[in-house]
Amino acid sequence: MGGGAAGLAAAILTAHRVPGARVVVFDGARRIGAKILVSGGGRCNVTNRVVRASDFQGGDRRIIHSVLRAFPSTDTVAFFNDLGVPLHEEDDGKLFPDSGRSRTVLDALLAGARQCGVEIRVEQRIEAVRPDAGGVFRLCRPGGSDSARRVVMATGGLSLPKSGSDGGGLLLAAALGHRVVPTTPALAPLVLDGTFHRTLSGVSHDASLSMYSGDLPPVRLRGSLLWTHFGVSGPLALDASRHWHRATIEGRRVAARVAFLPGLDVPGAERRVLDTAAARPSATIRGALAEWLPAAVAAGILEAVGTDPGIRLAHLPRDDRRALAHALVSWDLPIAGSRGYNYAEATAGGVALDEIDRGTMESRKCPRLYLIGEMLDVDGRLGGFNFQWAWSSAWVAARGLAHSLQGERRDA
Repeated sequence: MGGGAAGLAAAILTAHRVPGARVVVFDGARRIGAKILVSGGGRCNVTNRVVRASDFQGGDRRIIHSVLRAFPSTDTVAFFNDLGVPLHEEDDGKLFPDSGRSRTVLDALLAGARQCGVEIRVEQRIEAVRPDAGGVFRLCRPGGSDSARRVVMATGGLSLPKSGSDGGGLLLAAALGHRVVPTTPALAPLVLDGTFHRTLSGVSHDASLSMYSGDLPPVRLRGSLLWTHFGVSGPLALDASRHWHRATIEGRRVAARVAFLPGLDVPGAERRVLDTAAARPSATIRGALAEWLPAAVAAGILEAVGTDPGIRLAHLPRDDRRALAHALVSWDLPIAGSRGYNYAEATAGGVALDEIDRGTMESRKCPRLYLIGEMLDVDGRLGGFNFQWAWSSAWVAARGLAHSLQGERRDA
């Protein structure tokens, strides 16, 4: 059930492992794979060169590690190479198709499914999954039903609902006895209060972000920050969004602070100003900051702290210098919310991971039901990690299905 990345991969891998098995993909959309097509700006960041459990949030990382280890990113590269889609590496280990087009990835998955005899049924939304006597599932859809001895749920989360992800599969899983961890958007642009961001729209730069919530250890992230007319986006903001949402849904207040000079604390930032003043006493504070940051960001900071941009570094009063140093490494980011599921690239929360067998992806609540991909309580950071979870969980499910089906044939 579900013809996205995880569902198509599971179908192909199962058909390869169990020749002769009837494998059917049901999807409610008229055209499947919409999320694949829009991913990575239409280029599809298939995976990452280095994928670790620490790149993910959600359920038990030991389970995540086990699944990722079973089918690492090197196996993903080989899988797509076999489908005729060679990948190449770009910044931060991201792997993209050589064609630079996400359509290449979707077309290859669909062609691979056809070649191994997978049947794909579109516009057939499954509205109920009912286990019958004898280990058979009844898949109920408008106008009829189908039966299956095993079911793989790969229905996704709630991100990008226009692609068909509306959380319906989570309701089906809950009806079959599963606990669903409350969901929130992940990898979503953040909306800010105030006006600081408005004049910086389109400006990006390296930064780090710290999020503080109650007595919990702070979350510290680093990456490219993109200022927009509504707030912030870019890898840093997208990765931070899930932490803000999780704290909010749990009733915890969050304080977020940006360091414009990553790696420095307040004394370190003040030392940089002093060292620059000693080396270039005639330099203005505006000129110095413009060497460290985009000019528009530097100007915005100076205006906010009330420092004359034309003052020479050597003449900067001590109190002004300390206030500037604090602003450079501990700038309050007034997060008001995010742009929500419509813009989120992933979903945090989902079916509780400890209710899944890590060796097979089979449900511990409902035998012969398998759950994979984004509908589980696993979400990765930006950079191809969520796709890798789709491929890895699909492979583990295919292996589990193969063992189960082969055992059934031996017993017959």
